[in-house]
This record gives sequence, structure tokens and C-alpha cells, in this order.
Amino acid sequence: MDINSIMLTVFLVLNIILAVFVIFLERRDAGATWAWLMVLFFIPLLGFFMYLFFGQNLTRRKMFQWEDRKKIGIDELLTNQIKGIKAKDFRFQNSIILKCKDLIYMHLVNNDAVLTQDNSVTIFTDGREKFDSLIRDIKEAKDHIHLQYYIFKRDNLGKSLINLLTEKAKEGVKVRVLYDELGSRSLHKKVFKELMAAGGETEAFFPSRLHFINLRINYRNHRKLAIIDGKIGYVGGFNVGDEYLGLNPRFGYWRDTHLRIEGSAVHSMQTRFILDWNQASHRHDIYYAPEFFPLAESTESVGMQIVTSGPDSEWEQIKNGYIKMVSSARKSIYIQTPYFIPDASLLDALRIAALSGVEVNIMIPNKPDHMFVYWATFSYIGEMLKADANIYIYENGFIHAKTLIVDEEVSSVGTANIDVRSFRLNFEVNAFIYDSDVSKNLTESFKKDIQLSRKLTAEDYSKRPLIIKLKESVSRLLSPIL
Repeated sequence: MDINSIMLTVFLVLNIILAVFVIFLERRDAGATWAWLMVLFFIPLLGFFMYLFFGQNLTRRKMFQWEDRKKIGIDELLTNQIKGIKAKDFRFQNSIILKCKDLIYMHLVNNDAVLTQDNSVTIFTDGREKFDSLIRDIKEAKDHIHLQYYIFKRDNLGKSLINLLTEKAKEGVKVRVLYDELGSRSLHKKVFKELMAAGGETEAFFPSRLHFINLRINYRNHRKLAIIDGKIGYVGGFNVGDEYLGLNPRFGYWRDTHLRIEGSAVHSMQTRFILDWNQASHRHDIYYAPEFFPLAESTESVGMQIVTSGPDSEWEQIKNGYIKMVSSARKSIYIQTPYFIPDASLLDALRIAALSGVEVNIMIPNKPDHMFVYWATFSYIGEMLKADANIYIYENGFIHAKTLIVDEEVSSVGTANIDVRSFRLNFEVNAFIYDSDVSKNLTESFKKDIQLSRKLTAEDYSKRPLIIKLKESVSRLLSPIL
């Protein structure tokens, strides 16, 4: 028996062992299990290494801990809110928030998502407007600036932002920047040299332990947060880069949704940043300081929960929130997402809503930024067309918004796409908003985008070429692990 035959036998045995591990020990979703078995069967050698890099399961690992939560009263506040809702004596500020009490309770119990009812919200759908606002707030910062982005590019926008942060650090403002190493793979620490020399700090999430080798490459921090002096928070879909200002010819105009928040919800955003920062940092952990959690100054009354999810959790909190919202719909559902790859539970909820007479509207891009994901999206869009949903293809550039609005009363805006990666593999954050004014404003933005979109009909979809149908079928099979 020659060496090649021995090596082939060894790899085949390893493949079988790995297949048994995937089926019996990992306890994955059945769709993901079959997808990985397909990969292992058709490409046994490469599939083995692909699983090592992309197939780890982080579920239930205690990655994020911050004992100082007790000092700011989060644990006590959660307990009191849960008890109050159970006892039916909790004070909801208005009928919309009261109507959503089941959804609120679910996020309280399963995600430690405190309900706040004193927030004001500004909606941004244009990158220039969002970054102009953020830059103004950074210039006014007095104590600290916390930024967290999945993608932070070293282009004109990135460099100008770093220069501004360096100026603020020289003024004595504490600046911290957290970025995802894979999302910001073109970024080098030397870009932050002057910022760090001025007292600023930077950290990378899940950095490579060896050059070009990262065994946690499949689990990325997709969150985008900015917290200024503990009083102002930003959350949504925009990353840092010129393309988010519409300056990349490949995508053209970049249509996204981002929120500027004032009120007690900023404390929840601050807590999330601190948890993520401390996980990434091995030198500069953040400890409790009262200036991180100042008294909220908002005079408005928008109800909100900041909900997070990630592969370290047993529950898919944001997806479960989406399903609960969709199931409660009586009139309308509006969804904007760059990728539409729902799992069976969310797809069923959306189809049932459409078949029950709820007006279901879904808007997706007309161009891909990830080819397999794009074709898988169209496969699932076909399912919704059969249920008589309205499908819009955005034609004015690239739509990257992650927005869900139900009955123009409750909405969700954040970083989570409607796909398996966002629900199970990425670390995400969304604002769940219980307010008719905010929800109606988001709906109006959707309706304006319809004027820049093409409506896809069942007849149009049925005429797609055979090669497109083949691409959709292959992509859909792989969708659980895309």
C-alpha cells in the first residue's frame, strides 16, 4: 500500500469521524447538519479543513462577563421589571408598549434586555447625514467616545474619523475603538499610532493567533455601536468606509438605516460595548465609572429594548423577536434586508402572515455583494411570491438596511440581517422600538424607496433562465452554512 493510499484512507476515516461528530455531538440545526455532510461528502479533504475553520460551535460558552453590572443596578432592574410584568402592575407609558408586553417579557427573560421608556430617536437613511451627525457629536464629547464597527476602513472617511478621534484624545477625552479583525482585515494597528500615542485605545475582536490563520473566522462581531459621553448612542447598518457614503462605483448609492438615540437605552448600548471591549481586551479592561452611565436627559417617551444575539447563546434572541413581531401582525409587515435567507420557523411565520391577509412587503437589493447569498435570497423570495407577498427590488444603488416594521407600531432596526449567519453565527445588536411615530417614519422611508424599486411579480420570477434556477437551488442547499 503506497503512501498516497494510506493518506487517502486516513483522511476518509477522519471524514467519517467528523461526520459522526457533526451529527451526534454538535446537535446543530438539521439543515446545517445536512449542508456540512454535503460538503464533507463531495470535497472530503478540503471539507475537513473548511469545518475546522468554519464549523466550530460556540453555543453556551461564557464569553461575556462583567460583574460591575450589579453596581449600575442592571440585575435589580431586570428582576423588578420581570416581577412587575408577571404581577400585572408594571407601569407601561402607553398602549403600544403595553400591547407588546409579551415580546418585551421574552427579551427581558432571555436576553437581559432592560425596557426603557424615555428615549428620543432620530432616523438616518443616508450615510453622509449619519456621519455628519456622528462627527458633530464626537466634536462635542467631553468625557469619552466608544466606537464599535464590524468594518472600519482606512480610506478617506476612516482616516478623517481617526484624525478627529486623535484630536479629542489630546483634549483629554477617553477614546476607545473596537473593530472586528475579519471585517476590518485591511486595517493595521499602525493606522491608530497617533491616536494611541495621544492616549486612545484600540482592540480587535477575535484576532488571529497566527498570521493568516484564525480558527474563529466564522464567528464575527457584526455590531455597529457608537456611544458619546454615555448620553448619545448610534446603532444600525452603516460601517466606516467611503462606500457607505455612496462613493464606491460597484454599489453606487448606499441605502441603509441607522438610529441616533438619547435616553436610558444608551445605558444598555454602553453595557454591550463594555462587555465586547472587555472580551477583546487583555490589557485595558473597563470597570464601572459613574460617568459611563449619566442620568438620561431625553424628554421624549419612546419605548425601547437593546437586544443582542450571538453564537455563544443558546437562544437566537433577535430571530425570536422577529418571529414574535411577525406573528403579532394584523395589518402590515415591512422588511428591508440585503439578504433574505430565513430559517423554516421565520419563513413559516411570514408565509402564514401573508396567507392570512396581512400585507407583507419585502425589499432586497438588485445586485449582490455575496454571490451565493444573493442567489439563495431569490430562492426564498420565490416562496414568498407564492404566498402573495409584495417583493421590491431596490434599483437606486445597494440597500443594506436591516429593518422590520409591524402594523406601523413596533419596529426593529440594527445590524442583524435576515439570514442564518446573523441569527446563529454573528454577534449582532438590534433596537426593538415600541412607538408608532418612529414606526410610521420608518414605513414612510420604505414607501419612498418603493418609488426607486421594481416590483417583482410571480410571472417575472417564473421566466428566469434555467442557469439562474440552478444557481438558486445550489445556493439554497448551502444556505444554512453561508
